[in-house]
Amino acid sequence: MAAPRLLRAPTCRSRLLRLLRRSRASRRPVSSQAAPEAKPPAALPARTRFAPSPTGYLHLGSLRTALFNYLLAKRTGGHFVLRIEDTDQKRTVPDAERRLVDDLHWAGLLWDEGPGVGGPYGPYKQSERSHIYQQHARQLLDTGHAYRCFCSTHRLNALAEHRHSLGLATDYDRTCASVPKHESDDRAHRGEPHTVRLKVPDQYPAYTDLVYGLCRPLKKRGHVTESAYEDPILLKSDGLPTYHLANVVDDHLMNITHVIRGSEWMPSTPKHIATYRAFGWVPPEFAHVGLLVDEHGNKLSKRNFDTDITAFKDMEIFPETLTNFAALLGWSHKNKSDIMHLQALVESFTLKFTKGNTTVTFGKLHFLQRKHAARRARTGGPQLDEMVQNVVRLLTSRDSPYQDWRKVVCSLSPDDYISQIIAADADNYTNANEFLYRNAFFFTPLRPDRKSPPVATVSGVPMQWRRLRDVGEQEWNRENLMQTVREIIDAREEGREGSKDVYHFLRMALTGQDKGMRLYDIMLILGRGETLARLGLEA
Repeated sequence: MAAPRLLRAPTCRSRLLRLLRRSRASRRPVSSQAAPEAKPPAALPARTRFAPSPTGYLHLGSLRTALFNYLLAKRTGGHFVLRIEDTDQKRTVPDAERRLVDDLHWAGLLWDEGPGVGGPYGPYKQSERSHIYQQHARQLLDTGHAYRCFCSTHRLNALAEHRHSLGLATDYDRTCASVPKHESDDRAHRGEPHTVRLKVPDQYPAYTDLVYGLCRPLKKRGHVTESAYEDPILLKSDGLPTYHLANVVDDHLMNITHVIRGSEWMPSTPKHIATYRAFGWVPPEFAHVGLLVDEHGNKLSKRNFDTDITAFKDMEIFPETLTNFAALLGWSHKNKSDIMHLQALVESFTLKFTKGNTTVTFGKLHFLQRKHAARRARTGGPQLDEMVQNVVRLLTSRDSPYQDWRKVVCSLSPDDYISQIIAADADNYTNANEFLYRNAFFFTPLRPDRKSPPVATVSGVPMQWRRLRDVGEQEWNRENLMQTVREIIDAREEGREGSKDVYHFLRMALTGQDKGMRLYDIMLILGRGETLARLGLEA
């Protein structure tokens, strides 16, 4: 079976739809002894899902997985499903589900079906679907594609240790596969503890991955005296399903057409396809994306930003910045710019993923943050208001180092003042704390011991500089200020050749810094009175 040609970037949504339809149509139906062939899931629009486990919080890698599935669904006019895989009750973190929901909402990845929304294929929490998994496990038992395993934990551990000592994979020896069905049924009926295992084929079938192409599972290598089988457990002894059963059953019953997930799941994919075949179902399309690694090729850890999304929120990273950043980790596009908000990502999305792992460097994150800050400043509205309020809260807090800001900011409310600074300095904005630190001169009055600016460093300036005092409050605008400064420069002996010294003097007198935002923006934001005061002139 030829690999579906999904790696070329379509030029429009209609072409992406055609390519995805072709990929679904190219797969042959599977035959099975278990049941008559089932109707394949709806081909298109694509139905995708994100199925997190509440054993932890949403991290950068899992956000990227959710994002890719969301983008494919929205690009094709399909549905994005949220499913909570909460069958591992022992490891469940009490507030993890709430945090997952909150973080997805914050990132703008709103689901069409799932908890809090509902849908035709619910419930969308696996802990509420136990009867469904048990029913399907019995179906596999009845057709001979699964068997009960009554082996004790002690025996399984001893078997694993023995096989490990021989340098072999710690697989199962199928001792219980030979138990007659009537005996197995009777022992289960009497309450004897057991699990249910899938009876895998001698050789897993090849499958086509949308990223890696045709994948042929390695042939099993046995041992002259040892028999072993990679029969995964489907139902645990407590009656709850393992991931291998639950995700296959749920994806089929929820009509999931495409599964985008991390490449760490590639070794499990043959087991999942074998499970689909045992049921007589057609599996969805799989696309495995590489892991996120640091500059040394190591998997991300808490030390290098593999932390939950709350950390990015605490850094005041915008949601559009983080989704933009996550999308670029292992996905390529043909746009002229990497700066894209969520809707632009939807409109640009294709299944063109890079093979192999993706190195994460956070310089790109801060670059994108500055670009999205500039966009917020240009657009205005609630997103700019959010930036302003973050700065206001920090400026007016009890432990703020800028307690005398009211001596500089004439208004009782600093909102408009801060909004002006952000508009002028948006290209450098990363967060409120850094913003205040970089622009501290806007919130710090002249020091009491500073009686005059360092005018002696520029000959001829003190007298000429008084021309600024002649610019009245009503005329205090960019054009008049630029004209007055040009007149000051022309009046000096050096003329235009000494303009650099004049600008340097002006910047140092007003800000105390060698570099920064545009000078005339500074003069306009400070206003006439504060500007003249910092130049040692009376208003």
